Amino acid sequence: MSNIKRAFANGKAFIPFITCGDPDLTTTATAVRAAAANGADLIELGIPFSDPTAEGPVIQGANLRALSGGVTTDKIFACVREIRQDVKVPLVFMTYANVVFSYGAEKFLAACRDIAIDGIILPDLPFEEKAEFQPICQKYGIDLISMIAPTSQNRIAMIARKAAGFIYIVSSLGVTGTRSEITTDLAAIVQVVRENTDVPCAVGFGIATPEQAKKMAGLSDGAIVGSAIVKLFEQYGKDAPQYVGAYVKSMKDALR
Repeated sequence: MSNIKRAFANGKAFIPFITCGDPDLTTTATAVRAAAANGADLIELGIPFSDPTAEGPVIQGANLRALSGGVTTDKIFACVREIRQDVKVPLVFMTYANVVFSYGAEKFLAACRDIAIDGIILPDLPFEEKAEFQPICQKYGIDLISMIAPTSQNRIAMIARKAAGFIYIVSSLGVTGTRSEITTDLAAIVQVVRENTDVPCAVGFGIATPEQAKKMAGLSDGAIVGSAIVKLFEQYGKDAPQYVGAYVKSMKDALR
């Protein structure tokens, strides 16, 4: 069983997202540990990028704060290596194709293997262009995680059949950010996924409350939360980890 699949082995998975380096990497490491200790089943780590096209203003702000603070990909790798001394839950990088491409895909993914990163999500990588990274991911044992959006429609089955790790189902059109309600027919999307693969799927974009998380996980295998967590770093800065831990616990409790 892959490490990512293990995240979905004990009921519904809760997946928090943390932007690396916001406000600094010491805080990032403390927050990751707090999330893991409070029930996070898998943690997404954002590598900041200057033009994060899938992100709303909250995560854009976190990217800018992290980059202004001098965070680099190499510093993030060193941080994760240190986190991995005691954090065993699956860890997945979420970043943009240009970050990997400019670093050197081979070098980037070899480093991911060396620091025990389990998967990578590239929101700006079209399914049709996965071949640019897929063979290198497979070489180093990194799951290249697919995203399915409400606009995927007749491509859902095709994407599901080629999926690895887990499938990230985007709940709504537009960029990341909390939403008061999610109106997409996610049940129909999940049904097509289930008919074509046994790879687990989790819903993200717009989830902020335990009630929303419970509803989304009821339709799928888990819930992903980004902006609501990143707001805690914006609000509390270096004191954020304790609030992140409490938030993760409330969300995980809702999924149990």
